[in-house]
Amino acid sequence: MLWCYLLWYLVVLVHYFDASPRLWLTSLGLSAIVDLALLLNAGRPLNRWQMFRFFLMPFCVSSFSALVKGRGFLLVFSPRWGEVAAGLVVCLVFVAAVALAGRSASR
Repeated sequence: MLWCYLLWYLVVLVHYFDASPRLWLTSLGLSAIVDLALLLNAGRPLNRWQMFRFFLMPFCVSSFSALVKGRGFLLVFSPRWGEVAAGLVVCLVFVAAVALAGRSASR
């Protein structure tokens, strides 16, 4: 499911990218603060992939909210149906590819 979240984020990023350094630096700063809190509360050593995810999730959330602010989004859904459809198609293709790969591996 996390991969579908990332794919949805990337679809929105493609449509609403903003090159403003302030947006990205603020997202990095917020992500670092939240990441530190998550790491301190993890209660156990984490591998590098888990640590990266702890950083990436808050980064994507904060930058997503900055990118879509004032653009008429309903929760995480664009007011433009084509963008919603693009996100759904990307996620469905990914899920289908994973399912096919799982079937091939089990044979």
